[in-house]
Amino acid sequence: MPTPSVPTPPRGPSAPRTPAPPAPGGPRLLDRLGAAIRARHYSRRTEEAYRQWVRRFVRHHAMRHPSELGAREVTAFLTHLAVHERVSAATQNQALCALLFLYREVLHDPLEWVDDVVRAKKPHRLPVVLTRDEVRAVLRAMHGTARLMATMLYGAGLRLTECITLRVKDLDFTMHQITVRAGKGGKDRVTMLPRALDPLLHRHLERTRTLFDRDRAAGCDPIPLPDALARKYPNAGTEWRWQWVFPARTITVDPGTRRRWRHHTHETVLQRAVRAAVQDSGITKRATCHSFRHSFATHLLEDGYDIRTVQELLGHKDLNTTMIYTHVLNRGGLGVRSPADRL
Repeated sequence: MPTPSVPTPPRGPSAPRTPAPPAPGGPRLLDRLGAAIRARHYSRRTEEAYRQWVRRFVRHHAMRHPSELGAREVTAFLTHLAVHERVSAATQNQALCALLFLYREVLHDPLEWVDDVVRAKKPHRLPVVLTRDEVRAVLRAMHGTARLMATMLYGAGLRLTECITLRVKDLDFTMHQITVRAGKGGKDRVTMLPRALDPLLHRHLERTRTLFDRDRAAGCDPIPLPDALARKYPNAGTEWRWQWVFPARTITVDPGTRRRWRHHTHETVLQRAVRAAVQDSGITKRATCHSFRHSFATHLLEDGYDIRTVQELLGHKDLNTTMIYTHVLNRGGLGVRSPADRL
């Protein structure tokens, strides 16, 4: 007589989940996660963020494997982030995206229960924009390469990572334009190269070229190239055009391969310099490196440039993202004279 089959319990927020641990000797969960992210050509920062959220999710639930957890545990973790750790809506949604990617792409869970997970609504906030006088004051409080980099953030509307990862070949002094490679979302775009920076950039590149020649004479390894270009062009890493515009001060040594090369300037170098300059200039706004990009867009709209042009220079996919800067065109209450001024 055949043995009767046991019905599978329904999947849902309160339904138990059947553990599906990896096979013995197979890749670890985080290694599988990293492989899935790289297979989809996500950025390195996305991989680091997703790894961090998966670690925190597992630790929050007493090191249980995610295959044993469900919507109830995901919701509990997101609630903990909002209530106890008081993270922003953007941070909470990033954690949810990381967990959804883990279940769908790594654990191959169709997630019928995902509709029960509540996404936090991101509040509408205006960007921190510096006036032209404030931009001038911050830049005057900076010196050397940090000042040049901050001026490029403002003059070209670059993001911080886009600036520090510029290569020599991305600067076109003839057309006065900058080609931003693999920006946010992996997209390329072209933006302006301020003419006022020509002499400063030429002198900076002369010093960088001297540093490059010195590293080559010392036997440093070629710098890393994006994707598989190192295999396609084996000698490209030793060519001047592929070098960083803003190289680091010290040589990087890979602990695994013992390869030695000069990486680009770390983002914290410019972040600290901007923070100190804002404080020294007496500005009370919570300005950061990204405030230069906000100011770039706002000042272009103030000068009467078309919003579609600004969208293209910023590399925004959606025009609604650029529309946030139109608050400078609608004065609203700022165009009304206060009754206290008539006293």
